[in-house]
Amino acid sequence: MKWPTWSQALVAAVVSGAVALALRRSRPTRAGEIVGPAALEFAFVASLYSIWRMAKNLPLEQADGAIDRARDIVRIQEFLHLPSELTLQRFVLDHEWLAQFSAAFYAIAHVPGIIIFLVWLYARHRDVYPHWRNALAILTAFCLFIRFVKVAPPRFLPDLGYLDLSEMYGMSVYGRAGTGVSSQFAAMPSLHVAWAAVVAFGALAASTSRWRWIGMAHLVVTMIVVAATGHHWWLDGIVALGLLWVSLQLDTVGRRLVRWWRAPAVIDCLEPPPIEPIGAPAVVLDNAVLDPAD
Repeated sequence: MKWPTWSQALVAAVVSGAVALALRRSRPTRAGEIVGPAALEFAFVASLYSIWRMAKNLPLEQADGAIDRARDIVRIQEFLHLPSELTLQRFVLDHEWLAQFSAAFYAIAHVPGIIIFLVWLYARHRDVYPHWRNALAILTAFCLFIRFVKVAPPRFLPDLGYLDLSEMYGMSVYGRAGTGVSSQFAAMPSLHVAWAAVVAFGALAASTSRWRWIGMAHLVVTMIVVAATGHHWWLDGIVALGLLWVSLQLDTVGRRLVRWWRAPAVIDCLEPPPIEPIGAPAVVLDNAVLDPAD
């Protein structure tokens, strides 16, 4: 599936922002009150998507140290007694339908999952929407920054037995190193897991419906798929989960600082008017002024 390019997303953001601005300056209507904020939010999210795509298209063909770091991750995971991705991959390969599903899920479910979540959260739980949208932006920025420390995914270690399931079934989103929709050596952390975690924990925090567990199922399937296809290590997903927690805390602290910064201005607006000097007023009776002192 071919996703919008950064330039297409940027055009969409500009158009949507213009619509929001026009509606804000026009005569207030019920439709404008609904469409205006939605258009402004779409412009913001589309801008973030454009930045994400631009960052992912940066030339990152150099693989210096990527393979060595991947082998370091293998040793760390063995030390922590984490399960082997190779065992999972072999199990999936023994069931061809499961292997094909894993390859398709990795290629297709990533972006639609987060889009559906954002639309649902904005429409049904707008009070918590800014918190999770901001956390998503911070989390993605973390992932894009860390990706400059190159780490090879399991599929680059065929000597250990790993295969590229996406390539085997013709569903690879990657071309040669440095091309495609992402860097070949940006396994750490897993952006797939990061976004799936936003969907999972955001749905749990916002809703009380039993359907909210679909988000958690999406996260579990994503973590299994990224490992089974040979695209990520378990640690890639674990780090992504930790970064989501940090992102949520940063947004919470940021909101508190903003409220603290605005508090003096609010207090000034709420100050009572000055009190007149205390004194006994004159009393007017029948056009005569009587002083209370008399």
